Amino acid sequence: MVFMVVLWFGAHPTTPVWMIQYVEIALVAVLIWALSFFRDPEREVPQDKNILLAPADGTVTDIETVDETEFIKGRALRIGIFLSIFDVHINRSPCRARVDKIVYHQGRFLDARNPESGRLNESNDLWLTKTETPSDKLIVRQISGAIAQRIVCRTSEGAELVSGQRFGMIKFGSRTELYVSVRDNVECVVKKGDKVKAGMTPMVRYI
Repeated sequence: MVFMVVLWFGAHPTTPVWMIQYVEIALVAVLIWALSFFRDPEREVPQDKNILLAPADGTVTDIETVDETEFIKGRALRIGIFLSIFDVHINRSPCRARVDKIVYHQGRFLDARNPESGRLNESNDLWLTKTETPSDKLIVRQISGAIAQRIVCRTSEGAELVSGQRFGMIKFGSRTELYVSVRDNVECVVKKGDKVKAGMTPMVRYI
């Protein structure tokens, strides 16, 4: 594609040399960015059964308590993570867990920085049950954004995931949410504005 665009400009004898060079630089920069978007770095995953790790790279944009009626069936702590186009977009399991159900929701493509996007946008839910004590129910929600309009989920119902295991990605800017039951021994250890890394940064601790 880069070659074809440069060839098209070069085929016109009146095209200034500086313009051809500018187009070449711009297109190479776009190519490098696109390749870096799909990067998948190895991670040193903490082995601590008392924490829930970030399921995505990005910035914590909102933390609130909500009523989750479908799987957790009660009050849940919801932590939203916005993934910019410069973040790694691989999703990872927050803990050792069994995939009980995968639920896809059609929806809109609002800006993923908007907390309402988790409710209104296209999304894919992983309903998880921790396989270590306490055996809490969790939800990891993959959410499309205004740019990202393709959710990839590479696990299946009944699968058993380990902490930090890759299970999917969302392409080109998106949002991921973690839901966990509200209990006295559940402590949120991140705050709005924090940068987190999937499979590395603790977001919740059991105390």
